[in-house]
Amino acid sequence: MSAILPADFADLEPLVPDWTPTTSAGRAARRSAAPAPALAAFHDAMAPRLDAALAWLDARPLADLDPAGRNLLGLCLMLAHVALAVETQGQDEPRHAIQREGMRITRTPADA
Repeated sequence: MSAILPADFADLEPLVPDWTPTTSAGRAARRSAAPAPALAAFHDAMAPRLDAALAWLDARPLADLDPAGRNLLGLCLMLAHVALAVETQGQDEPRHAIQREGMRITRTPADA
């Protein structure tokens, strides 16, 4: 059986099923659909690990990432969406979600 995440990040494995959409549109939709407590819990688990995760990812060519490495990248990309909701929007996140519905993400460089 292959690892879900690189060994140094095994503690984050419970996040993978719900927090690693494969596209930017999927990440945006997950952010919009998640209740505030779920966003905060993901943020609280992932944010302290971001520097280590980025260092791990920076040490490898993205094209060579195995599935565990791609999952780690997915968590980092999802954190970018969630951090905006938690750190910047805060209690205004539900109000801003309404406007996001009119701004559809179809494809980004992160989807390549």
